[in-house]
Formats: sequence, structure tokens, C-alpha cells
Amino acid sequence: MPDDQQPIDTPTLAEPQFYRDAPAAVDRLIALYDEATDFLCARFSQALAGGAPDHRVRAFYPELSVTTTSYAKTDSRLSFGYVTDPGTYATTVTRPRLMRDYLVQQITLVMENHGVPVAVGLSDTPIPVHFAVAGHPGLSVPQEGATEFILRDVFDVPDLSTTNDDIVNGTQAPRQDGVSPLALFTAQRVDYSLARLSHYTATDPDHFQNYVLFTNYQFYVAEFEAYARAQLSDPKSGYESFVGPGNQEITDANGTLSAPDKPPQMPTYHLKRPGAAGISLVNIGVGPSNAKTATDHIAVLRPHAWLMLGHCAGLRNSQSLGDLVLAHAYLREDGVLDADLPTWVPIPALAEIQIALQEAVAEVTQQDGYDLKRIMRTGTVASFDNRNWELRDQSGPVQRLSQSRAIALDMESATIAANGFRFRVPYGTLLCVSDKPLHGELKLPGMASTFYTQQVKRHLMIGINAMERLREMPLERIHSRKLRCFDETAFL
Repeated sequence: MPDDQQPIDTPTLAEPQFYRDAPAAVDRLIALYDEATDFLCARFSQALAGGAPDHRVRAFYPELSVTTTSYAKTDSRLSFGYVTDPGTYATTVTRPRLMRDYLVQQITLVMENHGVPVAVGLSDTPIPVHFAVAGHPGLSVPQEGATEFILRDVFDVPDLSTTNDDIVNGTQAPRQDGVSPLALFTAQRVDYSLARLSHYTATDPDHFQNYVLFTNYQFYVAEFEAYARAQLSDPKSGYESFVGPGNQEITDANGTLSAPDKPPQMPTYHLKRPGAAGISLVNIGVGPSNAKTATDHIAVLRPHAWLMLGHCAGLRNSQSLGDLVLAHAYLREDGVLDADLPTWVPIPALAEIQIALQEAVAEVTQQDGYDLKRIMRTGTVASFDNRNWELRDQSGPVQRLSQSRAIALDMESATIAANGFRFRVPYGTLLCVSDKPLHGELKLPGMASTFYTQQVKRHLMIGINAMERLREMPLERIHSRKLRCFDETAFL
């Protein structure tokens, strides 16, 4: 029987309700979402135990929408919190408990800037059973063929037509009903990334903080844990717990964190503060593919900033091992984002991030003004997808690097910055020179060991200092207008 003729078992379809109180609107989103996922989980458990029903089972994501009829301009200093033209704007919503603070904040801004209520109801987008069971321990979807019934004949499964980056990439086709997107990600896109985050990092999305550091070396993890334990021993630090892979969480500086039996692809650690105002450190490993994967998924949590702290090849003879590089521009030869963000799109430096990083360098190193030039250089960072680029014929790569005025080369920074630009997440890069291949100083075992011992702690402390500076900055200042396009969504 065709799907549109098959009987459907579904929760009662609730009528939209209007709210002028953001917390009340989010409470309604939570109630609708919980009802839908509880329904799907109950029906799925029954099907696993007693066989498939003779009808389809379906529940829908809640939907949040707002309608405005005025062309009145809002505060021109803002980069978010308002729609650009009259009309109806809507977004599907998932995991509203996890996203509660974000949703309350964004809904409040839209209502304040336009003076209209928001509507909360049900969308016409089904919740895939895989995502519905994600929050129910002990319940999972078996692999295809493991059940006595054909899963797709009864339950909805992930649908790529609603699990994509069309909104953030600016390629979304207009809806036939004329409704425009209110947020950058659909509910299914968020659900997909939340599942991937748990897989890659071995920590639940609930632990992620709003300030994210990326690194490509385990040395930084050890220093971050040492710093975290010191903060937990200081009652005035404001940090309340530290989380490692496997969702191990300690609140005492002497607490034990065991190494996971199976290390995740991207080990992640979270130094938590109330309101997710702490710092998450993600060891993405080496290469632009990992950098893209991590940022593709972390972006749905709408962090306030992310920074790359890694090692690089210094390209100028005037540089020394241990010198710092503050990226002001990027030469993108990583390749992994070209289909989503063409290389002709400039990736601008963000003043707020750059100032925070420079001030952090000055404070940690006790160098200031013109003297900072002795240990830090600003300029273009090139990111290649070939770790052994220096083994190729040098006439091509070196000429391009020189023409671009590049001062450093790595494999991840341009990817992280470009995805920050694409996802409207403020980004920055501070690298440490660990070798100078063009000048005969290669990264060899003895040299690398000494370098890491001496430089990693200082480098990490600069990144943490910069994040703490950004945390004190009003949100509307961090989120630059440079990151917003012509016809931008109201929600960050």
C-alpha cells in the first residue's frame, strides 16, 4: 500500500499556540518533543517485542515560527535577533532541553526587536526513529535486516532532503508556502550532528561549552587536564567540573579519569562553567578532513567562538622555533570545503577575536607593543592537504606561498576558519612554529620532544586566556556582522 494511503498511528496533532514569553514557548517545544519521542520509542519497543504493526507509525518535530508585517528597521549594530523583511519565518526544533538557553535567548531577541509573538506547533517533518531513541538508554535501532520487519515500512528514517547545509550555504530552494528559514539548521540536521558528536568525541553534546579550542596534538590535552585540575582546586575560579571521554566527570581536583578502552577519533575534554560558559578542547588530530568533520557537527550547538591552537611550519627565515603566528588571512589549499564554500570567498579576520588573542599573548608572555614582534608575527596562514608537501617539486608550492605572502603553513587552520565563516561561528587561529622546512629545520624526534616540552603550556595558556576574555565580552559584540549574509536568519 502506498505510504500516503497507509493507516498512520500518530500522537494527537496539536494546534499552534502563540507566546509572548520565551521560556513558556520553549516549555511548549519541550512538551511537544517529549510527547513525540516517547510515542515513537514506545511503539518501537512494542514492534521489537511483538512484531511490526499493520500500519505506519509517525510523529513530527515541533516547529517554531514568527510572522512580521513591518519594514521597520532594527538596531543596525546587531548581527542577529531580527528578520530582514516582512513575512513568516519558521524552523523545526529538536532536543529543546539541550538547546533551552539558546532558544530562550534567540526567541526573546526576535520578540523584542519585532514586537510580535512566536507560534509553537507541529511541523510536517517526521522524526526518524533513529534520532527519537537517541535519548532513551537501552533502546537502539538494530542494523538493517536484524528486525523481523522492514523498518522503513513502519517507521521514518533519516532523510537527506532535510539533513543538509542548504540554509548555511545559501542554496536552499524557496518553500512553496513562502515561509523562510528562522534558523540555520533543520531539526534533522541537528540530530544527525549530535549523534556524530557522541561517536567522534566519546562525550555527550550536553557537556560541550560555548568556547571551543581545537588542537592537533595530545600534548595539549595533558596540559589542559592539568590546568583544569588546578581550576577545580580554586573555589574562586568559577569552573565546576571537568569531563573526559566516556562522559567521565570529576568535580574534585584529585578525581580519577580513566583512559577509555577504545580511544575516540577526536578525544574531547570539557572544563565546565554554569551556562556552558566554560571551555571545550577537541584533539582533532592531523588533517583538514578531521577539522571539517569536527566543526560540521559542533556548529549545531551554536558556540560563541572557536580557536585553532596548533603547530605550523614557519616559512620565513626570520622566524624561530617557538614563535607564534596570528592568522590574519588564509590561503585555502585544503580542498575539503571547496564544494560548500568556493575558494574565491574571502575569509576575513574578526577584530574581536584578533584583539583577544593579541592581548592574551601580551599578558602570558609579558611582551607588549613593538616587542611583541620578536615572538609573534601576523599574516597569511596556508593550509595544505598534503602533509609531505615539501617532498614535491618546490617551484610550484613555494612560488604560491611567496606570492600569497604566507608566513606559516599547516593542515587545519584554514578549514576551521572557513567553516567558522560558513556556520557564522566567530573563529581565530594562533599557531606555534615547530619547524622550518624551507630553511633546513625539519621536525625530527629529538628536536620535537624538546620543543613540545617548552612551548605547549605557554601556547595553551594563551588560548585559554583569549577565551576567558571573549567570555567577558557581550554576545552581540563577539558575533560579527561580517559573518552574516544579505538574507540572514534571525537566529544565530
